Amino acid sequence: MSLLAFALPSLPPGMVSFLYIPLIIAVFYFLMIRPQQTKQKQWQEMLNNLKPGDKITTTGGMRGTIIALRDDAVQLRLPPDNIKIEVAKSAIASVTTPEEGS
Repeated sequence: MSLLAFALPSLPPGMVSFLYIPLIIAVFYFLMIRPQQTKQKQWQEMLNNLKPGDKITTTGGMRGTIIALRDDAVQLRLPPDNIKIEVAKSAIASVTTPEEGS
């Protein structure tokens, strides 16, 4: 018998097995969905805080410095030849500019 059956002895056996479904949904929410939503919010906040001069890394692995911002794209300068390219904001993986306070 399960622990839930011992904890709720007055419920019929069919009801006990039915209670596992909401329990499984709650576990999936707290272990998978909620952390992903938090990560998505942090990524969106990072994109909203971009400014010229920030050093970034794209999802393709290119590292460069932002020289111009647009609504949905950024212009990057890539070392060592100072090549200028434009990439979509959604392709930015991380900002690698060190924080001024640290």
